[in-house]
Amino acid sequence: MSHGPRSGLTAVSSALLAMSRHLEVRDVLKTIVASARELLDAQYAALGVPDDHGGFAQFVVDGVSDAQWKAIGPLPRQHGILAAMLQEAKIERLADVRNDPRFEGWPSAHPDMSDFLGLPVRDGEEVIGALFLANKNCPKAEGSCGFTEEDEDLLSILAQHAAIALTNARLYERSRELTIAEERSRLAHELHDAVSQKLFSLRLTAQAAAALVDRDPSRAKGELQQVAVLAAEAADELRAAVVELRPAALDEDGLVATLRTQIQVLDRAHTARVTFDSRGVRALPAAQEEAVLRVAQEALHNALRHSGAQHVDVALARRDGGAVLRVTDDGSGFDPRSIRRAGRHLGLVSMRDRASGVGGVLTVESAPGKGTTIEMEVPGG
Repeated sequence: MSHGPRSGLTAVSSALLAMSRHLEVRDVLKTIVASARELLDAQYAALGVPDDHGGFAQFVVDGVSDAQWKAIGPLPRQHGILAAMLQEAKIERLADVRNDPRFEGWPSAHPDMSDFLGLPVRDGEEVIGALFLANKNCPKAEGSCGFTEEDEDLLSILAQHAAIALTNARLYERSRELTIAEERSRLAHELHDAVSQKLFSLRLTAQAAAALVDRDPSRAKGELQQVAVLAAEAADELRAAVVELRPAALDEDGLVATLRTQIQVLDRAHTARVTFDSRGVRALPAAQEEAVLRVAQEALHNALRHSGAQHVDVALARRDGGAVLRVTDDGSGFDPRSIRRAGRHLGLVSMRDRASGVGGVLTVESAPGKGTTIEMEVPGG
């Protein structure tokens, strides 16, 4: 239920801040719609993102219950006034939408709407959404109330910033998809370089054992023992790769439990000792938790695959409402003055990008022969 609009710059500022807090497209859409409805004190608000087939890829509403939305049925199509907003890219302010010649009715479970204010959400020349509100709350008698020119101006300002927030969210999701693809490609190379080589050695050793079984049984036995060793090593390599490849259950288990589980598996799969310690960490926003997890995975990958470390320690602690991750190894280390070259080799560039992408900071301490410490600090929600 609405409690009346907040007026002026305070209301607009609050709406813009709310939009800027989210990176997921669906969350951004929900925030835009809720902010618009509150800002203009309307009973209903909706935002549709068009697809290329005459429908909507996403359609978010505010002011309609889940049960009512389910009863309405399939998502609307691009027709009538919605189509006009998308195709003509102009504002529509109507005293009663039902009297407009373009009105084509709505499903029986759809709430009744009268006064209407809608406009396109544009990214440059591209229309990326249609935002509309209906049934402005006011104490006036029916038929004498509706959206004003001031409402139109406020919604236009909100729509401009909504376009920026929505575009940023889309770019974030796209970059995450690309990062996942890059990680899968890297794992494919790891499987080829490590596991396939062990399997090739295993095959050759098994063939040697088969050739020796009749004329030199004792040597054949030794070769078969080596087969068992190689098979165990290959299984460990596969197990470690699967840990990195498998989607982390952050939503269900949380960051601490997910990290602990993955580190336990890595500790069993590698000869190096891998430990984990967590102190006072509270739940972080989803984007921060994913970034911390991915940086931890990359740092562990570098330490276990490239540094020759015997010990790798991972620590996660609370700091100023956020969290700090520290991954320390006693491996070969590198010269920080060669950070660009090392960044390409060790994935430091991608780790820095992940940290900065969620408002965090990544620092690296290392020296030849003295191991490496990677620390990432992220803010809370």
